[in-house]
Formats: sequence, structure tokens, C-alpha cells
Amino acid sequence: MQSPSVPKYPGIPTTADGSSAVVWVDTQITQGACAYPITPSTNMGNGYELSAASGATNLWGEPIFFLEPESEHSSASACEGYALCGGRVSNFTSGQGLVLMKEVLYTISGKRLPVVFHIGARALTSHSLNVHAGHDDVMAVTDCGWGMLFAKNAQEAADLGLIARRTAEASRTPFMSIQDGFLTTHTIENILLPEPEMMKEFVGDPHEKLKNHFDPAEPYAIGVVQNQDSYMKGKIAQRYFTDRVKSSLLDAFATFKEMTGRGYAPVEAFMTNDADYVVIAMGSVVETAKAAAIWARENRGWKVGVLNVTMFRPFPAEELVAAISNAKAIAVLERMDNPLAKDNPLTLEVKAAFADHSMISGSRVPLIFSGTYGLGSRDTRPGDILAVFQHMRAQEEVKDVTLNNAKVQAMAPQWYFSLGIKHATALDRTIDPDVRPTGAFSMRGHSVGGYGSVTTNKVIASLAADIFGLHVQAYPKYGSEKKGLPTTYYLTCAEEHILPHCELEQVEFIPLNDVNAFNIGDPLMGIADGGMVFIQTPLTNAQEVWNAIPAKARDAIRSKKIRLLYLDTVRISRESTDVPDLQQRMQGIVLLGIFLKVAPFAAAHGLSHDDLMAGVERSLRKYFSKRGERVIQDNLTAVRRGFDDLMEIPVEMVQNSSHAPAMHNT
Repeated sequence: MQSPSVPKYPGIPTTADGSSAVVWVDTQITQGACAYPITPSTNMGNGYELSAASGATNLWGEPIFFLEPESEHSSASACEGYALCGGRVSNFTSGQGLVLMKEVLYTISGKRLPVVFHIGARALTSHSLNVHAGHDDVMAVTDCGWGMLFAKNAQEAADLGLIARRTAEASRTPFMSIQDGFLTTHTIENILLPEPEMMKEFVGDPHEKLKNHFDPAEPYAIGVVQNQDSYMKGKIAQRYFTDRVKSSLLDAFATFKEMTGRGYAPVEAFMTNDADYVVIAMGSVVETAKAAAIWARENRGWKVGVLNVTMFRPFPAEELVAAISNAKAIAVLERMDNPLAKDNPLTLEVKAAFADHSMISGSRVPLIFSGTYGLGSRDTRPGDILAVFQHMRAQEEVKDVTLNNAKVQAMAPQWYFSLGIKHATALDRTIDPDVRPTGAFSMRGHSVGGYGSVTTNKVIASLAADIFGLHVQAYPKYGSEKKGLPTTYYLTCAEEHILPHCELEQVEFIPLNDVNAFNIGDPLMGIADGGMVFIQTPLTNAQEVWNAIPAKARDAIRSKKIRLLYLDTVRISRESTDVPDLQQRMQGIVLLGIFLKVAPFAAAHGLSHDDLMAGVERSLRKYFSKRGERVIQDNLTAVRRGFDDLMEIPVEMVQNSSHAPAMHNT
């Protein structure tokens, strides 16, 4: 008999990004998807389409179906038609694509069609085009009558997709399952994939749960014209369904926890019980805020906490107020800005929740500050969150003075602020501590788009998790112009879950596959004392490699006692395969061997060279199995060469050649 403390379905351990997690779920529980790929939701749509083209079947043995019409608007209409016929259908979209659908979103909810759309939240084009994270796309459609759940990491992208589906069908209300574009959709993390048996039991057979509205045996009028005598009656009558959404969602949360052990709630309170100052947010920034709050308590003694809003629609007013009613001040962080409104959307909801509560109970309302962060994936760091906590502490004192002395009204609190930029509203980042888990090992790579480094980063993360049992977080700094131009990628490995979702400025290893990295910035920024730098170079003489490094960089390498490694990964890549496309991209795979050589994990786990390479082969098969055995073996050769051929500039040469002339790379 199973122990009550052990869930029936604990999940399948693996590494995946938010997009892959969604594809895993939806290709098994749905019957079809209609989508028009748009960055950064593209990987979700492409993953589903590839499965359909490969003949994949869902959990009930039906071949899944994928349709790509001519626009996002048409894809939403196709989902509407599919659902009207009783089909369980999905869509994957972002940014302008979601807003283009808005007309159809109203009709889907008005016809009570329980579809689920997966959103890779993206900034909308306004003064310029940006394909990165923003919440203005989803905030533009909050009035369409859809439930809305926000995932803060890849695990939640999978789980909330399932929860949204069950709730949508129980309440006859469509749902959006939302994750931050690129920051979650493309970030590799450790997750527990829901088991097929779990998903089948949790969401149920679509044939038994969904209604075909076009069944002639059961005539049904829908989408008709209604005039003054009936339209309003039909609109308000919809509350029969929408009033059930919250209870259906709470039931789904409870059942999911019982089955998997993973608990969700409308809001997630983190260290708020005794907190004087609380940050409220949605999406991936929440985990960065948690890490900052832990640091603030341990190093400053501040009573601070974080509140994550998982359920934005229906809005969890009662739960939110109950979780933070004792706070002196709260700051609402939003990944969007609407300066013509009284406040940004989440702030308006929070203020309304406290106003209603105060009217009924007569209780005080905490000071409520509001800030904008992370527009277009602008990096938001632990130091930014600490600046918010400090701002609340300082502004509360200003508030007290203002209330008691009319002569200092000019000192009124700064209610609105921005983060991470230089602007009159911005809060200064005065301290930015390292909030990674103890013993974490981080890599920040500088490469060129098209060299295969981003794929390599994913493979390294998968290998570190599979072989060494580590928690990982791997992500690229994407750009719309990425191919052929500088690309930065990040990886952290640790013994516990990695909270901060931000660009890495404290690292132990920096690979430089881009020979121009020294000329376009400071690639050594934030490297630990005694850290390691790898340089891609065609040079084979250590003295020549050292002399080719700019004088300023050599000074930094010497002063921080950095180990300097080098190898010609381009040559090894060409010698490892005769496939032209792979000859360029496998430069990154050579780096996998280099990483394994310099990282401490193999030695810490007592793995032999053969055991290590066996693990490498398993990971390579995970990523390249569909490209054939030849590609796998070519990649494995490249990894072995990177591990075995890596060279290091002698410490004596570094320390004793301070006056050697700098040479230009050729």
C-alpha cells in the first residue's frame, strides 16, 4: 500500500524549457492545435506540429491534428470552430498575435468554449519592435472573459497547462496559460513531467467531457443576432458560468496536489506572515524576488516577503488581502506600463481588493507603491528588488512626516518607480549581491549566433542534471538579429533549485568562442578570483595566445589569478565531421568537452573518463537521435577532442610577462 506522504504521480525527472513542457502536455491530452507561429511562442507551435507530422497520437489513441492558417486571427477562429464541434484544441501565441485575436477571444468566451491558449508573453510593438518578454499583450485582453494563470518557471508551465484545461472544461470558460517569453519559454530547468497516466486521469476523455454544438441530433442555437430585448439578458446570464470558475479552479488545484504532491493556489505567499514590506509580482521575476528577500532577511534583518499572483483571472482579491494585510507597505511590480491609466493593471486590482476589504472591515490599507520592470526582457536583478524594499522603507518615513507636518508636502512619497534604467523615476541599484545557491557553478559564454553554442548550453545543462544529479538553469540572451552576431548564453549548476532569473554577473567560467569579445566589451566582468577563461584561437603556442590578449584584459587575468585555457574548436569541428552545416555548429559541441574538463563535477562524483563519456553519449542521443547515428558519433568525437586536447597557458607565463606586447588576433 502506498504511503500517504508519497503522491501517486510524482512526475518524470528531466530537463526542459517552458515550451517543451507545454508540448509534452498538449500533444498527449488534446486532439488538435490551430496556431500561427510567432516569436517567442514558436517553439510550442513547432513542437506540436512536428509531433503531429510524425504521426503522434494522444492518450486516447487518436492522431493529433495541427493547422497553420494565414494569421493569428484565423488560428483563433479555427480553434473556435474546432471547439464548437466538440474538439479539445490548443493555440500557442505571443505579442501582436494575441492582440490580433482579440475579436475572436470575445466570441470564444461568449460561446462558452473551453479552449486553452498557451501564451509566451511578449512586449507589444509601440515606439519600436521588441520580441522579448512583456505583459502588455496579455493585459490587452484581460476584458475578454478568459481565465488567466501565470507560470513563474518551466515546471509551472506544464502543471498550469493541465490545471487550466481541467478548469476550463469544468466551468465552460476558456483559459490562457501564460509564461514569460524567452525568460521561461526558452530557459532549461529541472522539471517533473506529468506522467501520461496522471494526465489521462486528471483531464479525462474529451469525448465524455465536451459537447459537439453542431450535432443535428441535439439542435443548438449559438452566435445569433440579439437586439434590445435579449442581448443584455444573455450577457448577464453568463455569470452562471463565470461565477463557477474560481471554485472549479480551486478544485483543480486540490486534486492536482493530491495526485502529484505539487501544490498551487490563487496566490503564493513567501515569507509574508511577519513581513512589513512585500513585493507583489507575476511571472519569472517572482523567483528573483524570493532570492532577494532571503538575502535581505539574512544580511539586513529586514522583514520582507514576496507574493506571487498565479491566478490573475478571476482575480484572487480575498486571498491576496489575507496574505499581506499586516504589511506596512507593498510594491506591485509590473512588466508593462500604461501611464494614461490611474495605475497599471495589477496595481489597480490590488488597490481595489484592499479598498473593498477596508470598506467592509474598517481595517487600514497599507501604503501601495507601483513599479515597472523588465520591459522587453530588460534584466531585473536581485539588486533591483532590494532597491524596491529599501524604497518602501524610506518612503514610509516620508509618508509619516507628510501626514504630521503640512509644510513638507513637497516630500510626498514617490508612489511610482521604474527599475533597471536611467530615468527620473528609476530606483538606484546600490547593491547587487550574489544570491545563487551555496556552491553554485556558473558559466557565461560569449559566442556568435549560428555556432551552436546555444544548443551546447542546453546539452551541458541536460548532462549536468542527468549524470551529476544537479539543478540547472540554462538560457540564451536572444536577439531578433542573433544569427551571425554576438550572442551571450548563461548556465548555472547547483545542488538546489536556482531562484534568480537574471543575467549572470558572478561566474566561475567564461568561454570565449567569439574572438572579438575583448574588442566589443568586457567579457571578464564578474569572474570569480581563480576562475577560468577559455579562448577559441587558431594559435597553438601559449606565448602567442597570451600576447594576443589586450593589455587591459591581461592585467585583469593576472590580478584575479584566472586560469587561461585555449583550443582551436573550429579546426576540431572541421576534423570531426564532413557535413558542412555541422562543421560550423559543432564548435559549440567541442565546448561541452572543455566544460567537463574544467568543471568540478566529475571529480566530485568520482566518475572515470569512460563513465563520463558514456553519460555524454546519452545526452547527445537525447538531442540528436532524430538526425541519425552518424551525427551522434561526430558530436561525440568533438566532445572527446575538446576534453582531451584542451591546453592551458602556464601560470608562470601569466605572472611573469606583465610587459609583453599585445598582439591582434588574426
